[in-house]
Amino acid sequence: MNINVLLLKQIAILSAIAGAGLAVVSIIPYINVFSFSILMLVLSGGILYYMKRNNMIGIFDLREGSIFGATVGFVSFIAFSIVFVPLDILLSLLSKGFHALLSFIPVHTSFLLYFFNNFGGFIVLVMLVIFVALLSALMNAFTGMVTAYIYEAISGIKKEGNNENIDIEIR
Repeated sequence: MNINVLLLKQIAILSAIAGAGLAVVSIIPYINVFSFSILMLVLSGGILYYMKRNNMIGIFDLREGSIFGATVGFVSFIAFSIVFVPLDILLSLLSKGFHALLSFIPVHTSFLLYFFNNFGGFIVLVMLVIFVALLSALMNAFTGMVTAYIYEAISGIKKEGNNENIDIEIR
């Protein structure tokens, strides 16, 4: 099975843009739960639908759908974290400064400031981001596979390929 590298780059760029956009939207207090859920669960289906609608991607099978979904999930969460963490810390520091000047402005507290007290905290933050990005890749791989299955069921066209059964012998 050959995966098109150019197609993977296009998927990575689109998912990075979507992850950064969802990070900006996640700063809004009551919308952040919905945007984070979209990021973790269904973003790959939306990106694959967008690419299929604009003829950027051809026929893809279940395996390719799950690979594309995992790529979308991992890259979008890394981009989300790269944009969200500085925005959240900046908002926290600015709200503390404005609260000192005008006491009626509420203070935005950020739990992310805890991770920047020392270098060990930063390493823990990076490990948490990578772990959650892997979880996002897993969930979005399933969503990508479901998207590929739906496209196969609707169109009735299956990708031709090497669909031989592999027999494994245990000796």
